[in-house]
Amino acid sequence: MTFASKITIARICLVPVYVVLAFCYGFTVKNGAPVESLRWWALGVFVFAASTDGVDGWVARKFNQCSAFGAYIDPIADKALLLTGVITLSLIDWGAPGWRLPLWFAAIVILRDCIILGGIKILYCHHRQVKIVPHWTGKICTITQMFALGWVMLRFTKISPVYPCSVAGIFTVWSSIAYIQQGRRILKG
Repeated sequence: MTFASKITIARICLVPVYVVLAFCYGFTVKNGAPVESLRWWALGVFVFAASTDGVDGWVARKFNQCSAFGAYIDPIADKALLLTGVITLSLIDWGAPGWRLPLWFAAIVILRDCIILGGIKILYCHHRQVKIVPHWTGKICTITQMFALGWVMLRFTKISPVYPCSVAGIFTVWSSIAYIQQGRRILKG
């Protein structure tokens, strides 16, 4: 196993750490005595884990450590972190009642990933080579989803999380459509 892949595995291992810290903070909020150090630790773990995504890719390219295992495990690690963050922050309040990601946002994010996975399965079943090229809307989708997560965790309380989630939701739907169209072209092709 390459060093780059070990970094990716470390990102996966940080996901449950983030969840425990996030839920512990949520419980202190619910009990009326928020322990802010838990919030900052959860945020720090999440940001550190997210930053390893760029680091593992850089290490793999710089030191010629690109591998089939790395190509397979990296998107799993990315989705594990992002989906866990979205689900966690839609289930617990991180401030005033309702200071969380809306459930509709979590549903859109989960549905998009299910559509993509289902599409890949359909392509494999039709013996098509699946080489999904990342679309620019998918990259913007990820950035806006991370921004919405950060909005809740940093508690920018002047503006409701509904607004950054609405922007992220638009790009999530848009990228879903782009990937469906890409899958249809592969299926026909």
